Amino acid sequence: MGDDGRETGIVKWFNDKKGYGFISRASGDDVFVHHSAIAAEGFRSLAEGDRVEFAIKQDQKGQAAVDVRKL
Repeated sequence: MGDDGRETGIVKWFNDKKGYGFISRASGDDVFVHHSAIAAEGFRSLAEGDRVEFAIKQDQKGQAAVDVRKL
């Protein structure tokens, strides 16, 4: 994890129809990602194997990636 609290990881899988997927974190854990958390214009999607940078948000359901940006 960087000094700014951001992490990097690799997209494990992402389902465009369902609008969510999982990112494999550098720490080895997987984290949930919703299409609304992707920092992009227009259609927000990720592809398996994409390198991404993100922050983590904790809520009642657990951890989720937010402010997800492709590297």
